[in-house]
Amino acid sequence: GGVGKTTTSALLARLFQRAGYRVLLLDADPDANLAATLGFPDPEGITPIVAMKELIKERMGVDNLESVGTFFRMNPRVDDIPDRYSAEHDGLRLMVMGPVRQGGSGCACPQNTFVRQLLSHLLLERQEVVILDMEAGIEHLGRGTAGAVDLLLVVVEPGLRSIETAGAIRKLAADIGVQKVWAIANKVRGERDREFIRSQMRDWKLLCFLPYSEDVAATGRGERTLSPDALDGMEEIRKAWETVRSI
Repeated sequence: GGVGKTTTSALLARLFQRAGYRVLLLDADPDANLAATLGFPDPEGITPIVAMKELIKERMGVDNLESVGTFFRMNPRVDDIPDRYSAEHDGLRLMVMGPVRQGGSGCACPQNTFVRQLLSHLLLERQEVVILDMEAGIEHLGRGTAGAVDLLLVVVEPGLRSIETAGAIRKLAADIGVQKVWAIANKVRGERDREFIRSQMRDWKLLCFLPYSEDVAATGRGERTLSPDALDGMEEIRKAWETVRSI
């Protein structure tokens, strides 16, 4: 948490947009702030997908999402969801997933299935750049969708805990079939940080080292938004993007 996943997602989205790509973002972090980072008007007013209970009940064929042991459709229609229910601003489209309860309660099964089906559609069938801003894990991905992930980017900062978390994520990703797992080092304050990360991540593909920036930190604190102009002079992320888009 706090390593810069959302900021990195926003920067990459701006670069793809600037190059003429259609970009769809999905904020899959329970602490959703990608819309605010990108300057979407009224980000709090964007309804999370899992909060669209009437829509989910209709698509899943259930009357009550809270009933344990409810029978529901395993392949609900989701192909119209991105176009009908995404917010659009400044050439970018975005959806917020919202927190889905996990565990053995049973009451989240229809929502989980709906979200998984939507993810499968986004990754397998949409002809555009799809960027998922996820929490520190891959819980939203299943074996059915992992093969469609072109690249999983793990953002790390100069610290053992962050790097250990990155290693755990890479192992989980390999277990479900994600082929490429690369890293971006963020909040790097100098050569000492660079050498530390290199020494701890010798077997990783490190795309770039992003320097600590007070301007970007202010974005993370919600004090400003990430405008297209924020990319000017950020050669490291631009080089990383060139590698990403060539996949």
